[in-house]
Order: sequence, then C-alpha cells, then structure tokens
Amino acid sequence: MGRPRKLKDLIGILKDKASIIKASLLSKHNISSIHVAILRATTHDRAAPPPEYRIAAVLSAGHGARATACACIEGLMDRLHNTRNASVALKCLFTIHNIVRRGSFILKDQLSFCPSSGGHNFLNLSVFRDGSDVDSLELSLWVRWYAGVVEQNLIVSRALGYYLSSTSGHSKIHKREDNISMLLNLDLLAQTNALVGMVEEICRVPDSLHLQRNDLVYEVVRLVGEDYRLVQYEIFLRLKDLQGRMGSLNLGEAADFFWGLKRLEDCRERTVELFANRKKNDALWELISEAKERLVTMKESREKRLLTIGMRDEPSELTRFREGIVGSLQFRRFKGDDELLGVNQCPLTVSTVR
Repeated sequence: MGRPRKLKDLIGILKDKASIIKASLLSKHNISSIHVAILRATTHDRAAPPPEYRIAAVLSAGHGARATACACIEGLMDRLHNTRNASVALKCLFTIHNIVRRGSFILKDQLSFCPSSGGHNFLNLSVFRDGSDVDSLELSLWVRWYAGVVEQNLIVSRALGYYLSSTSGHSKIHKREDNISMLLNLDLLAQTNALVGMVEEICRVPDSLHLQRNDLVYEVVRLVGEDYRLVQYEIFLRLKDLQGRMGSLNLGEAADFFWGLKRLEDCRERTVELFANRKKNDALWELISEAKERLVTMKESREKRLLTIGMRDEPSELTRFREGIVGSLQFRRFKGDDELLGVNQCPLTVSTVR
C-alpha cells in the first residue's frame, strides 16, 4: 500500500514539473506566467493546501487587462476539467473559491459567466471520480461536494446582486438592511430560498469528516465555514424583515416562507456536526422557531375568518396553505441565550481533530 502511494506521489511531482516546463515554453510570456502560477497552486500533493503566496499569484491576474483575467479563468477551468486527480481538482476549486471571496471584479466577472447553465465555466463535477486508491475515492466525494458549494455561492451572489464576501463593514450592513426593506415580498422570498439552498448544499458534506485531518480538506472546510457564517447573517436579516411583513403575506407567500424555515431547521443538526457553533447561533434558530409559530397562528386566524364570513370561493388556496404549513409542521424548541446576538459578529470555528 505504501509503495504504490509513494510511486503515485512521485509520478504526480514529475507531471507537475513537466506541465510547468510546457507552459513556460509554449505560451506568450504574460499568459505563460499565469498558467505557471495556476499549476504551482494546484499541484498533485495530496495533503498540503496551496500556500497563500501561490493563491496571491493567481489573484494578481485580476489586476491587469481583462484578457489576462480571462486567460486565468480559462486556465483554471481547463486544469479542473482535464484532471482525474482528486487533490488537483480540490485545489482548483479552492483557488476558484478564493477568487470568489477575494478576487478582483474582473476575475469574478469572468468566473460568474453563466455558472448554472453549462458552458466552459460550469462547475458540475457530479461524476468526478478518482479511483486510483481508497483515499482518492474518499477525496472524490469532497471534490463533488465542494464544487456544488462553490457553484451555489455564485448562484446566491447572482440572486442577491452582490458577493457574500462584500457584506463586511458597518456602512455596508446598514445599506444591506435598507435594500432588503425595499424588496417586494416575492423577491425577498426568492433571495431567502437561494440562501437556504446554500445551507442545504453545505449540509451535503461527505460523511468522512475524519478526512479533515488532511490539511487540504481542513482548509476547504474552514473556507466553507466562513461562507456559512456570512450566509447565516444574510438569512438572519431577511427573516427579521419577513417576520415584520407577515401580515402582508398572501397564502402562497406564507406557505413558501414556512417551507424555507422548515428546510433550515432540517439542516441544523448537520451544521452543528460540521461546525462548532451551537451556542453562537442560538438567536437565528430561536428566530426560526418563533417565525414558524407565528405563521401557524396566522394561518389559524385566517382560516377562522374565512369560515366566519363564508368565503367558499377560495378552497384551493386555503388547502394549499394548510398543506404547506400544517402538513410539514414539526416544532422544535431550542435552549439558548436570552441575549439576541447578531450572527455576523459571531466567529465560526471548524470542529475537527488536527
């Protein structure tokens, strides 16, 4: 077992060196330097994550001309889709994730081109499989999961109109709150559903959490954890606003809101397992439980009012609301601090044994 792995690692090192030499000789200088930076950030080393200076070298491609940024994204996508090595694929996704979080607007613009409708930038790696050994098979699960998380991050950014990583700073926070308050109910629910979808994607994390002892997987989970903290903050703002709008929600909107809350509650156990944040997020979970109870109370009140005034022309709408709420009603109460915490101020730590 040890000898085949050492042989595979040696072959990986030779492939990396050969690819770097080829990129240096066959491309124009400005393009070759980008390709070399990508190759050095996405080596075959199965344990070590890309060093910060390697990521910075790739990000620097976004400070030049648009053609340079385009070449960078094309090079990353070529590397991602042409490799059959799980470590290389995971490092490509890690680099792409860093572009989403810290890259220049030009790089992000190239990356977000039709992320959910196919094309060269499509991150669908649902059939990726590195069957060279048992560890690579397990790492392939993480590749497929991570690709889905990064893809959902781009989808959320398109739904919100801004990138999750751009929400820091008090002035931006107040601006976000003002923008949310001006949204139509339908648009606000659509944004909330996109954010809930990202939480669900994160919860599809592979069961092999012991692989977090691998430094590369650990860094991946840490970066996803930072996204999760930002998503929680965005959800918290929207739930607070929706809670104040409950009286203006029609039956369909109220059912949609309730279903989103139910989906979030279903994710709680898995996120607690992945992240050590049980106490830090009590305010969010309490808000979810409170909103569900208020929706049910509102449903019962409307139902009684409709029966009282003898409105028999809305049976389908009433049935839809009843099925959407009562049919999936599962109250859960959680103990937590009485203090209402702002989730954006809560540090998120990764629960793992190093």
